Amino acid sequence: MTETRCGYTALIGEPNAGKSTLMNYFVGAKVSIVTHKVQTTRTRIRGIALEDNAQIIFVDTPGLFKTRRNLDKAMVAAAWAAMHESDVVVLLVEAHRGITKGVEMILMGLRDKVSKKQKVVLAINKIDKVKSEKLLKLTKDLNDAFDFEETFMISAVKGFGTQELRSYLAKQMPLSPWLYPEDQIADVPMRMIAAEVTREKLMLRLHQEIPYFLTVETEKWEQKRDGSVRIEQIIYVGQERHKGIVLGPKGETIKSVSMASRLELKDLVGAEVHLFLQVRARPRWENEPERFEAMGLNFADTRK
Repeated sequence: MTETRCGYTALIGEPNAGKSTLMNYFVGAKVSIVTHKVQTTRTRIRGIALEDNAQIIFVDTPGLFKTRRNLDKAMVAAAWAAMHESDVVVLLVEAHRGITKGVEMILMGLRDKVSKKQKVVLAINKIDKVKSEKLLKLTKDLNDAFDFEETFMISAVKGFGTQELRSYLAKQMPLSPWLYPEDQIADVPMRMIAAEVTREKLMLRLHQEIPYFLTVETEKWEQKRDGSVRIEQIIYVGQERHKGIVLGPKGETIKSVSMASRLELKDLVGAEVHLFLQVRARPRWENEPERFEAMGLNFADTRK
């Protein structure tokens, strides 16, 4: 009988380093939202990939950055917590940005927080954006700054170098029975994935700062007799005036968001989806523990 392996790999890095893109690539489906905007991922999303006899549970974490608001603090705390719970930590660094102040902060955190039993590897992402000389210098500088187990040069979007990283991670997973069925690709409630899908569409459609001050919650999920699914969601915004921005002229913005979200959710659940969206103003929702719980975050982390 073939021995099986199973373990956790945390993907950490600055906002927009490519963590969600890489995890979605490994999993083979979009389980974590991806936009060009920073701080897209707000909570720990687990994606499950198989490689040979290994089940790799990838944990896509919120980007690590300097915190200001309650939400920021909870997001960063979730990222460091995911690292502590993982067998392997992968630090993603954008090749064209190099060692930024944010990367320096993460390297300091790794020196202080990583345990001896954990392996930390470096993945330099977006290698197609720089010349080889710059890439080699960045690799040397990063390995001088921290003693990485291995270094991989990848492009999460194009797939360059990703198979080598995936094969390496599979071999590092501890001997263990698989924790999830072979066909399961994520360990996140569908209600939360549905809310994240709608939030992604809002972030892509809205270009003001408002996307960072809204959250989406799935209030109702009902399986109908004909096999279709009725989903009711609430979009919470921080100020009354933001409601008009989300709705758009004659409701065009919310209609467009609803249609895009519904089509993606239809593919995800494999059935017809009836999506109903409401927009509510909830001033200072960032101070409500219930909103954090709905996002899978711990409100207590904002008080640390």
